[in-house]
Amino acid sequence: MVGQLVEGLRSENKQLQGHCASAIFKCAEDAGTRDLIRKFNGLVPLVALLRDKKNYEMVQGATGAIWKLSLNPNNATSFRELKAIQELVSLLQDQPEPVLINVVGALSECAKQEENREIIRKENGIRPLVNLLTLTNVPLLVNTTMAVGACALDKESMHIINEREGVRLLWSLLRNENPEVQAGAACAISPCLENVANPGSLVRSFVGGLELVVGLLSSQSTAVLANVCGAIAQIGRDQENLAVLTDHGVVKKLAHLCHTHDDLLKSHLCEAIHSCCGWADNRAQFGKYGVVSPISKFLVTGNEKVQRSTVKVLNQLSKGNAANATHMQGAIAHLVPLVGSDDRELQEDSANCLSNIRKLGLSKRLTKGSRPLKYLNAKVIS
Repeated sequence: MVGQLVEGLRSENKQLQGHCASAIFKCAEDAGTRDLIRKFNGLVPLVALLRDKKNYEMVQGATGAIWKLSLNPNNATSFRELKAIQELVSLLQDQPEPVLINVVGALSECAKQEENREIIRKENGIRPLVNLLTLTNVPLLVNTTMAVGACALDKESMHIINEREGVRLLWSLLRNENPEVQAGAACAISPCLENVANPGSLVRSFVGGLELVVGLLSSQSTAVLANVCGAIAQIGRDQENLAVLTDHGVVKKLAHLCHTHDDLLKSHLCEAIHSCCGWADNRAQFGKYGVVSPISKFLVTGNEKVQRSTVKVLNQLSKGNAANATHMQGAIAHLVPLVGSDDRELQEDSANCLSNIRKLGLSKRLTKGSRPLKYLNAKVIS
């Protein structure tokens, strides 16, 4: 059937071409189909359909198909070689919203590759993308936030985004009633703050912005929670902003999320807690709220990113008197093998954390009635 759909794209019948493109749009939700379309050489005729800009129905089908096919990195690379990104950028204006949703969705996927982000910028695609953040269509806003966030990884693009008030617009979308829009905006804010000049002062210019961020930690949406935690990890790099976050109760709210089973939330939560430990007695407060024991359980995950961020925050929490050595005991058996990791940073964080746990344990032994920790005296061989 895939071969027949691709053949239909090459037909002289415009209506048939549009229907085949729309069918591929639906079918390309499946990962296997995305591979097959490329193997049947279906990418070339799809890109060719983009040139008939006034045929909105056909362009909608073609852009939708390109969007879903771009979920495959090999296809995204092929679309770059076929000059599809230039065509997509040209469709960011004077198109109905159903077409724009697909165009921006395709650009958000393509922008995950550095070369593609550069093309979007050079084709003057950043300004129209930022302008779309002012619209109200929910699916379009979700896709636009993702596209802007992906483009923000390019420092030159980030400069344009900031010039066009893109970060301010993203922050305003945190107030949107739709959790998907909130999650997309928070996700985009993280790379923006990472790559913009003077992120601390920029954040402080948003009146009520930090209170809004902390308030979203009460959301019922796991995606919102995860991406807001990611944003907090970036915001907390600035001491003044971290102080304000602390005043708004960020420590307690983060602590309440430590029993999550979602890997993305686990990873960003650890990053946020790590960042927030840098102010006043926040580290001790996290220990008081009992975050160490549930976070230690994150180490059993098979997700490398979660494991890496977990070790990093445990190393931070194991300093001083923030953690009880007994609470850390569950992490020891998982930390020991990580000292031999090929990841240098993971190796060092694991070793430092074990050293801190040992010091905690030894100090507890001096206390009457303390029991020695299991594994505490084990020799670590890297």
